[in-house]
Amino acid sequence: MLIKIALLFLGTVLAFWISAICGGGASLILIPVLNLLLPTSVVPFSLTIGTLFSSGSRIVVFRNQINWKIFFWFVPFSIPAVLTGAYLIKFINPVYLQLIVALLLFANLPELFSSKKQQSKEETPYPNFILAIVGFLAGFVSGITGAIGLLFNRFYLKYGLSKEEIVATRAANEIFLHSIKLFIYILLGLYSITAVYLGVIIAVGAVISSYTVKFILPHLSEFLFRKIGYGAMVVSGLILFFSTTQRIVEQDSISVHTAKKNSSIETAIQWRKIDFVLEYSIDDGLEIERAIHPSELPIELFNKYEELLPAYDEILLEKVFKFGESKSYEFYCYLDNKLTKLEFNE
Repeated sequence: MLIKIALLFLGTVLAFWISAICGGGASLILIPVLNLLLPTSVVPFSLTIGTLFSSGSRIVVFRNQINWKIFFWFVPFSIPAVLTGAYLIKFINPVYLQLIVALLLFANLPELFSSKKQQSKEETPYPNFILAIVGFLAGFVSGITGAIGLLFNRFYLKYGLSKEEIVATRAANEIFLHSIKLFIYILLGLYSITAVYLGVIIAVGAVISSYTVKFILPHLSEFLFRKIGYGAMVVSGLILFFSTTQRIVEQDSISVHTAKKNSSIETAIQWRKIDFVLEYSIDDGLEIERAIHPSELPIELFNKYEELLPAYDEILLEKVFKFGESKSYEFYCYLDNKLTKLEFNE
């Protein structure tokens, strides 16, 4: 146990060094360690204690570099948004939001190849209403997913702040969000005594990290600091994309099957027990087909279905979508194991 705690402490110092330089990512390092020591449900509580103290100590160390204009436009809109996000987590599956976050993170790939001149040309202060929108989105995403660091790192990098200003302003903006999340976790009972102790250990490591990172930043150029930030976003986006898609496939029972039929290729996709078929043929092009219930038919086709039903053992229905054409319906009529296919336009 002592070895695991020592590993957690050293990992915390390292993780928050990387977080300060890359603009986030501490949780990617600490979550696997905390999972060895705590139930998954209370891991966010320990992490939030650590990030709260990390933000507080960075504010103390870099207090003269805080951009107060961003702070005063960011925070007031982020606080109600984080409460809204935390409430909506009951109704929204955060996995799909994480997938969107992953794609947005990976979208920073072109920035890795931009020159120093291009980078400085693109950096410019945003209008006040953009600051408010970013604040709201940051709070909302944080409330649902529990993390915001890397996703909104691009905003700080594009604003034209120095590396010390980025570290200080991010900490000032996020300390309120961490405080609200901690309050929500306590309110929902998502904590334990062990989680509190480990959270204190993370907090101590985070504070040490914040006080020592000021000796590391001067050795990084502004250009290198930004490249590391964009690189961290791209790598994190890739990791999050593959881990999230795997979870989506498992929880929604997604499966894909492809088969060749005469002159056409048919791909069947199942998602949440709903079947979709993509069919491509040389003559007809690409079609998307979905099995439907008779109640989904237009009234005139429903009447046709009712008229045909006594003449066949079974009738299966599909709705067909074809690009550039109106929707159509296919009736697969079976009688004595023989198939008769009928097609109707909407």
